[in-house]
Amino acid sequence: MVSDKMYELGSKKSTIRTIFEYGRKRAAEVGEDHICDFSLGNPNVPTPDFIKDAAIDILTNMPPQAVHSYTVAPGDAGAREALAKSINKRFGMSFSRKNIFITSGAAAAITICFKALAEPNDEFLVNAPFFPEYTAFVESVGAKLTVVPANPADWQIDFNAFEKSVNPHTKGVIVNSPNNPSGAVYSEDTIRHMASILAEKEKEYGHPIFIISDEPYRELVYDGREVPYIPKYYEHTLVCYSYSKCFSLPGERIGYIAVPDTVPKFDVVFGAIAGAARVLTHVNAPSLWQRVVARCADKPADIAPYEKNGKLLYDGLKEAGFECVRPQGAFYLFPKCMEDDDYAFCERAKKYDLLLVPGTDFGCSGYFRVSYCIATETIERSLPLFKKLAAEYK
Repeated sequence: MVSDKMYELGSKKSTIRTIFEYGRKRAAEVGEDHICDFSLGNPNVPTPDFIKDAAIDILTNMPPQAVHSYTVAPGDAGAREALAKSINKRFGMSFSRKNIFITSGAAAAITICFKALAEPNDEFLVNAPFFPEYTAFVESVGAKLTVVPANPADWQIDFNAFEKSVNPHTKGVIVNSPNNPSGAVYSEDTIRHMASILAEKEKEYGHPIFIISDEPYRELVYDGREVPYIPKYYEHTLVCYSYSKCFSLPGERIGYIAVPDTVPKFDVVFGAIAGAARVLTHVNAPSLWQRVVARCADKPADIAPYEKNGKLLYDGLKEAGFECVRPQGAFYLFPKCMEDDDYAFCERAKKYDLLLVPGTDFGCSGYFRVSYCIATETIERSLPLFKKLAAEYK
């Protein structure tokens, strides 16, 4: 009567959402101040005033018909040109509006890319740990997601495993840096090494292998780090970006795909992206928010609260005895559990009202994710509870 696969996806919530909903019920029982909910990556830094000012100005001074009407599918020409100029200024590229396809957030962007590229028997590679929804996105276009085992020492790429995983069916590699869930930022050496392997594999197999760079956390980096702009290192790159995290706009669903001129058969690839967007019922991204982010694209993100929270939580977990890699970006930590069964560990944490996400969902059993885009006071309140949890294992 219906698709079994679609029913499974629709009726079974993600582990993250299940834990979040449990937290809402638990908060109603014991009070919000007793819950330490680290489940959801929902930005808690207030949306910047310049976003509000831009939206109000557009709504006040542009004709309503111009603000709220359809745009062409890739987005308003002026907005695309502004976004291209911002990219050029920041990363030394030479984009114009023809390189930009505005989308309803990064999730739509990467799914459109998968749909545009996927042919029968294609595979997409991802390095663990990874955002769990990639599996659904890739399988929805009839392709296979191949997971490369993790390198827990620093969450960079295990290149021995990576090179063995690339095969003649590999159509693309998903790169998410800064990374959800590990908080790692791929170094320039990592990007160069990956690019050299893929270039050799392209020659061997006789077809392009794309990098799909998923970049919603690009601005959220700490200690003066920079995130390498992958099109400068590898020509067959599609960049998928979102303003959800940097400007605290997750509910507005606005981002873009950048297609560099260096991509082989540019017109064919861009046309396939437009076709994929069409069959995925993308008419155009929200027209108001296209114009808002185009005006604000060069504005800075407020990362200070996340940097403070990350340091506080990392130091507290280390003091409690947890093994953890220091966060470099995004707003997640990915510590090692104190037992092999990460689901059992996270279930035990619930008795302290610590809501943690098992690492198995991210491709790494034995670890757990904590999202620190929450109130600093909640983190401070959680640290004695983490010590009590750790003490049970000593």
